[in-house]
Amino acid sequence: MNNPLLQKFETPFNTIPFEQIKLEHYLPAVEKAIDMGREEIRAIKFNPAVPDFKNTIEALERTGKTLDVAAGTFFNLNGAETCDEMQVIAQQISPLISAYADDILLDEELFKKIKTVFKTTDRDTLSKEETMLLEKTYKSFVRNGADLDDNSKIKLKELNAQLSKLGLTFGENLLKDGNKFEMRITSKEALSGLPEGVKEAALMAAKEKGYENEWLFTLDYPSYIPFMMYADNRALREKFYKAFGSRAFNNNEFNNEETVKQITTLRHQKALMLGYASHAFLVLEERMAENPAKVYNLLNELLQYAKPAAIEELKEVQDICTKLNGPAVMERWDFSYYSEKLKNDKFAINDEMLKPYFQLEKVIEGAFKTANLLYGITFEKHSYIQVYHKDVTAYEVKDENGKHLAVFYADFFPRAGKRDGAWMTSFKGQNKYDAVEQRPHISIVCNFTKPTETKPSLLTFNEVTTLFHEFGHALHGILADGYFESLSGTSVFMDFVELPSQLMENWCYEEECLELFARHYQTNEMIPIELVHKIKDSANFMSGYQTVRQVGLGKLDLAWHNLSEIPAGTVSEFETKAVAETELFPSLKGINTSCAFSHIFHGSYAAGYYSYKWAEVLEADTFDYFLEAGIYNKEAGKNFRDKILSKGGSEHPMELYKKFRGQEPSIKPLLKKSGLLKEEKAV
Repeated sequence: MNNPLLQKFETPFNTIPFEQIKLEHYLPAVEKAIDMGREEIRAIKFNPAVPDFKNTIEALERTGKTLDVAAGTFFNLNGAETCDEMQVIAQQISPLISAYADDILLDEELFKKIKTVFKTTDRDTLSKEETMLLEKTYKSFVRNGADLDDNSKIKLKELNAQLSKLGLTFGENLLKDGNKFEMRITSKEALSGLPEGVKEAALMAAKEKGYENEWLFTLDYPSYIPFMMYADNRALREKFYKAFGSRAFNNNEFNNEETVKQITTLRHQKALMLGYASHAFLVLEERMAENPAKVYNLLNELLQYAKPAAIEELKEVQDICTKLNGPAVMERWDFSYYSEKLKNDKFAINDEMLKPYFQLEKVIEGAFKTANLLYGITFEKHSYIQVYHKDVTAYEVKDENGKHLAVFYADFFPRAGKRDGAWMTSFKGQNKYDAVEQRPHISIVCNFTKPTETKPSLLTFNEVTTLFHEFGHALHGILADGYFESLSGTSVFMDFVELPSQLMENWCYEEECLELFARHYQTNEMIPIELVHKIKDSANFMSGYQTVRQVGLGKLDLAWHNLSEIPAGTVSEFETKAVAETELFPSLKGINTSCAFSHIFHGSYAAGYYSYKWAEVLEADTFDYFLEAGIYNKEAGKNFRDKILSKGGSEHPMELYKKFRGQEPSIKPLLKKSGLLKEEKAV
């Protein structure tokens, strides 16, 4: 078959030949790759030799690599560059992969061999990484039903296939319902308060759609967020807010209410079948948190400090709202607008003041320089590496000695076929099989403001920290140095994976880092030192509110996944009850978070959204270490690289952390950093 996904890639660094791949290649490639994987599994099962680590555990680890690349390429592009035809193919491919995984995990003969190796292997003969792979492989089979009876295995396969398709449906509904909404403005008066750059971007978006003399606003973040923050027209803010808050919750074919209930019901059934009290117990067994009680303890402790601060913050915003003759009772669609007024009043700083100093290309350069100063690595742009869209840029990453380290793709602008948000992913993992090292191919995908006819892409400060966040994930992949691919890079516990990413955000607040890239896009002048101080001074602005919001999302996630029984009421009724203690505004009819909560219903954060706050404890403790040593101290960078970034999931994350830091993390640095730790309070 002349299918580029099934042939040896004759490309630089064996990168994906995107330009040769057509939609009709994906399904046959996945089907063929599954057949190849089954042959590899059969070879392990029918190997007459006594089962041991090499011929069973490592052999299994090395199966399915063609499928990894074919399916990985497809699903990465389905998130970043999808279309209706691709979504149809996804519904065909997804259950095939789910069934293939089930056939392996529920294979009785294969599991017998794995169990034999698990019970008879002397751990002293294995390295720590080999021991981790052995433990992880055995647990993976048990946790996925290998010990179930035949009837239960059949039922489990059905559940997995259904869940696979429902997750895709959730994401497709959210994307399509979001894309349906357009706010077309024809009056200049309705644009009052909006910065020139925002108006220019809206004018360009309208032109691209063929709308003359109009301004187009959509639910993409770069369009939605500045409108809510700056638009004086309150009625339009309300309309926009309600459109955003009702995505996939409208009375149409893209409504996700039933999908949410079906996903949570099936996840709960699966957990019970596997012997767990809930999906949360199943998930958290393989997390640093270990069980729901520990997650609730963290969230409740954070709420104890954050909620009083949040209530005070809301009062401050209401006060300035009243002072500026705003509504007597502030509504949700007023909050961003008046909190931005308050920020400007308190710190004399706003995004429009900062954006000229944060040209996208220079921010990227600053991230690269930071990585170079910490880890000695360099990034070289290469036009000869094929990309999947004209907006994507490809780089070769080299180590301090000029040796090839990774391929890095950067995809920064919104488009109709790209889902919201920002994420890091990989097209190829890292391994060292047969003394030949495969280096990783890493990608970050964001949705930043596009350049206009008169301005380059200028980022808000929040977008700057988002870029550094995703770049932190990328470094975790780029600097991977393991033997086994499934334990390499970001293949770590979900509540540990956010440490490198959230840690990187800290550099954005430091003068030493901002000096590397924060230059005016027109004059090339360095960002004034007073603005740097204001960025730092305003770092904790609304930290109580933001913490309560994150705690609320964490509690909503756990509520859906730590069920004792499936709720009988509506999705909205369930959600209202779940977030009641974190709600700072009255509940609003027609607005729903669950139906658009793609992290937990389309992504991989089910029962794991708390991970962001868990990792914040780790990163605040870690950044304390860098502040003591110097934020560009090479020894500190080497220590973090050697003990954390390069190790992936080769050891338990708490053991890695203690080797790096010399102790377990404390919550105190996070509370202090967030401005939530008062002197009289002890932790």
